Amino acid sequence: MVGVLLLAGHADFARARPGAGAVDRAASLKLADSIKTTDNARFARLLDELDREASQLPDEQRWYLRYLQAWEAAWVGDYPRATELAIAVADGAGDITLRARAGATSVNMLGLGHRYAEAFTRLDRMLELLPRVTDPLARFQVEGEAQQLYTGVEQYDLAIAFANRMKRELATPDAQCKATVYALNAEYHMGALASPERDLLAGIKLCTDAGETLFADGARGFLADYYMDRGRIADAIDLLEANYADLRRTGYRNLISQFDAQLARAYDLRGDSASARQHALAAIRSSISGEYTKPLIDAYRLLYRIDREAGRYRGALSFHEKYMAADKAYLDDVSARALAYQMVRQKVQAKKTEVDALARKNQILELQQALDRKAVEASRLYIAVLALGLLAIGLWLLRLKRSQLEFMRMAQCDSLTGIYNRKHFMSEAEYSLRYAQRSARGACLVLIDLDHFKLINDTYGHATGDQVLRRAVAACQEHMRSTDVFGRLGGEEFGVLLPECSMDSGIERAEAIRRSVAMLSDQPDPGIPVSASFGVAFTGESGYDLRQLLVDADQALYRAKRAGRNCVVAGKQGEGVVVA
Repeated sequence: MVGVLLLAGHADFARARPGAGAVDRAASLKLADSIKTTDNARFARLLDELDREASQLPDEQRWYLRYLQAWEAAWVGDYPRATELAIAVADGAGDITLRARAGATSVNMLGLGHRYAEAFTRLDRMLELLPRVTDPLARFQVEGEAQQLYTGVEQYDLAIAFANRMKRELATPDAQCKATVYALNAEYHMGALASPERDLLAGIKLCTDAGETLFADGARGFLADYYMDRGRIADAIDLLEANYADLRRTGYRNLISQFDAQLARAYDLRGDSASARQHALAAIRSSISGEYTKPLIDAYRLLYRIDREAGRYRGALSFHEKYMAADKAYLDDVSARALAYQMVRQKVQAKKTEVDALARKNQILELQQALDRKAVEASRLYIAVLALGLLAIGLWLLRLKRSQLEFMRMAQCDSLTGIYNRKHFMSEAEYSLRYAQRSARGACLVLIDLDHFKLINDTYGHATGDQVLRRAVAACQEHMRSTDVFGRLGGEEFGVLLPECSMDSGIERAEAIRRSVAMLSDQPDPGIPVSASFGVAFTGESGYDLRQLLVDADQALYRAKRAGRNCVVAGKQGEGVVVA
């Protein structure tokens, strides 16, 4: 749900009285601003009328109109135009309040346009401007953008701090609703809600009473996930279906796609594949073209599995390819967002360090002039102190560089197991396959899935589940060569690319790994049954295309699960089955 309500949060909090259509243009601009989300159709008509008279507007009103046009472009999904207009107003308008509001909108649009480094840079500029902004609505909007960007990079403590500032900024019901949902978003994802159902229901009521249905639906999305995670499927379906029709009438595609993806998941958990497939397709139709979101990925993955289980293999393959492409793009986007945050943060710190260094250099020049009037012994002492200061700065810059390199390493590895994450595994595996193809050498791809892992988590807790994952990875690494590519693809699924490996050798190595994983069951710590299923694909059958190898290995893994788990299945037809 992160980012779903970014645009909706830009609404002005004043509400127009019925029949308040103003004759003069200034009143029309204010009226349009006040009904952006409550009556968007009328808002668009007012903008068209004002745009026809734009040449007659004074500069201040023309900038105001451009800001509202930027907002409308963002509402309908035209992010490039919205970004261009918002940046122009933020940089060119004379009114500081309008500059702050347009700057907040530009941060929003840059984030939605995946231009994260620019978004964080401009946000930093807006936060520097904020102490000079006296209008509480504009301050609320800038703080809302900061809250959302920090939520998007999982800096939840910062996000909650800005949400609390927003609550103090405005006491109106709609403002309290929005700030509360922003805080609930961050607290829900960091697991900080003392009573999630009670807190989310309270947030929904707060927004419903304030007439902010989009924010109420955002909180309902969190509550639906909470219900499904605890097996309360009927409650999740009832909650989503009761508000689905009203949400579709808003035309807000991001949230509609989210609801459809959640309904697809809920109906699938209930066993209603037809309804699940219908909502998954609707989630794809509702998604914005070119955007790779979590609802889109969930929909493609669900459609792939449903079609595969129904024997529609051509459709399943098509959905699987789209799922892999969307998943890769989404993971790339998540990494880019986190990297942009760290890079901008490091640049700000580096800039501050440079300013401090210049100040110290000025001090050095002043002291050098003073040294001419002092004794030689005193001058040496001053120079030594300043040299130590410069050395300290140099050491700090070295530490800063090391922290940047460490962050780059973290972006490539899975934080729990220490092996490659999915994105880096895909990159390294493709490079290794290209080398194998050029040298005409075979390679095997092995997919590993821990058996009944969800049951382990549900029975023994996530801490034990994490321990089992780390132990399983260690057991696999005992059989790895230096040239093998080993990564975590997600959850309890892992992938190994074995260069210069025949089908028989791939089966033997997979079987050796399977036995090592099974031996974990005999260890007293954690003392629970552990096993894994294996699917092996060979370039001699599948070619050197990584996607095809993944599809064939996944099908072999599926056959291993059907064969009773804790076994190795290789090849497209299943020959080479090794049963534990």
